[in-house]
Amino acid sequence: MHSFSEQCLDMARSILSHNLDAIQPDGTVLPAAGEQPRTDEPGHVAYALGEYFRATGETSLKGHDLVDLTARCLTAQIFTEPAAENGLAYASLGLLCYSPSKERNPVWERLVPETQLRIDKALLHRSDYDNHWQTFNIAKAVARYSLGLSKKDETSRLIERMVERINRTSSAGFFDDSTEGFGGNFNLYGVMTFVFARSALQLHINSGVRDRKLPTLRTYAEKYIRMMPDLVRVDGLGWAFGRAAGAYGQMHCISLILQGLRDGWIADDQKPKYFDLLRRLFVFFYQTYLDQEQGFLDLRDEERTAYSHHTTRMANFDAARYLCQWARLAKTVSMPVGGPKPEPARTSGRFVIFDKSSRKEQGLFLYRDAESGLHAQIPLISSGSRLTSDSLPFPHCPGVFDWPNNLYQPVMLPELTFGDQVTLPAFYGKNCVTGLGLRNSFYFRYEQPELINLKEEIVKGIGSVKVQWNFSGAKISCEFAYTVKAQIQLDQFRFMLALAAPHSKYRVAGSLGLGPLGHRCTVQKDDFQGVWRETEVVSADPAYRTNYGKIHFLQFLVRDHPLIMRPGHVYRLAVNFEPDVVRLDG
Repeated sequence: MHSFSEQCLDMARSILSHNLDAIQPDGTVLPAAGEQPRTDEPGHVAYALGEYFRATGETSLKGHDLVDLTARCLTAQIFTEPAAENGLAYASLGLLCYSPSKERNPVWERLVPETQLRIDKALLHRSDYDNHWQTFNIAKAVARYSLGLSKKDETSRLIERMVERINRTSSAGFFDDSTEGFGGNFNLYGVMTFVFARSALQLHINSGVRDRKLPTLRTYAEKYIRMMPDLVRVDGLGWAFGRAAGAYGQMHCISLILQGLRDGWIADDQKPKYFDLLRRLFVFFYQTYLDQEQGFLDLRDEERTAYSHHTTRMANFDAARYLCQWARLAKTVSMPVGGPKPEPARTSGRFVIFDKSSRKEQGLFLYRDAESGLHAQIPLISSGSRLTSDSLPFPHCPGVFDWPNNLYQPVMLPELTFGDQVTLPAFYGKNCVTGLGLRNSFYFRYEQPELINLKEEIVKGIGSVKVQWNFSGAKISCEFAYTVKAQIQLDQFRFMLALAAPHSKYRVAGSLGLGPLGHRCTVQKDDFQGVWRETEVVSADPAYRTNYGKIHFLQFLVRDHPLIMRPGHVYRLAVNFEPDVVRLDG
């Protein structure tokens, strides 16, 4: 594992050396071409430089004084108006990386008294959040106490408050990132929350606090760790749904597994399996997002994009920070002799329950076909404050079943419009069931007793829908059965498919793609009598890109004239897919 550690440090040095010039004299960060800066970027930079110092003990890189750069970024972050609390949390941990003692902290010594006083006041400011921002409060509490800015340590109380809210919003103990509305936004930020809180605890000056709170974090972080064997694709693709996937879908998962191995949260007999997962996740991250010639993280180009809130600069410094952490963690993990041995692939179907109550059921269905390599993630979750296709309940399988990033389209789902109510069989379900069907097939079904609109508001009085997905080898079928409570006019019906291609350059050997036969989609039954429109070519449209490649074609099945739906009749849409799944060269 030592060679892996050195490889991580080499990559971190390369990424930092290509991005340090972007740090301005005032500590702000010059954005990449065509992007706008974020107010919390200086904090991300300070934390990355602090972790590099922890991993190497070096205070200079390519002629840059890292202590001075950290002090400048810390100053810029602390004087940001209005205050960016997430940036402050990153910056305070970056300061703590150099030393918990202010008298022996080289960065603290570089700060002018006005900045030191400002940090003191900022860290003493208390706030409270119901979403992943609460983990930033934990980090601030760690820094506040460890740096001696407060005699009262609130770390334990804040962790308990966070997990208390997890228990209140999820019956299964997963992190709900919703702050209002329907609830149930179970996304990648749940993984990030535990990774960040665990990293902050590692910097706490009182190791006793860390030892006391680790069992609490383990209770919840283990749930995500246990998902990983069914989540990670054979080519190494990790978390692929919801906002902020892509590069971060790899980095957060790698960090969580390495932390779990370091803390003994993974049983010895399971370690070979997780070492193999680590290898695949890292190779996918390395070959998909790192420019091999220049040595920096490449999120956006003519073929792909990223989550709109993630800038290229922030992702590069976050990647450098993670690589430094991985280098340290790898040295504490005992690698099995001969390296990890991959387990033989097996066909499986599993539903991970995120929340189950009388009001709603939400979760994630994971299906894997051993022969073709098809690996689908179907999330039945809230999309949060902004609706995009990322979180809709269709088989997420980049390269085979793709979707536009940062946009909404009814991908592989029927969108029904009744007057001003646009409904979708998404966001929640009731009576979620999964199991084995005929000939070793798997099924996933759920109901919506009341339809729900795109604002995630339950629309009472219109009707209900029953949804079933079937998986047999590489064949997938879906059926949506609608019933209405009273006669009503359906104004529009839409169903969409996106045809994309993996990146022409940044991809892993053996990654999944569509062959010349495409999806081989057939509409078995359509009581809405939709018509396939002429294929829409979007190859030149920069809005239609994914985290992994370019969308070239959109196919819409549409009924754009009214249909009178009557009670007592079941209106079905049944669609079959037999995708031509191929393995691509690197």
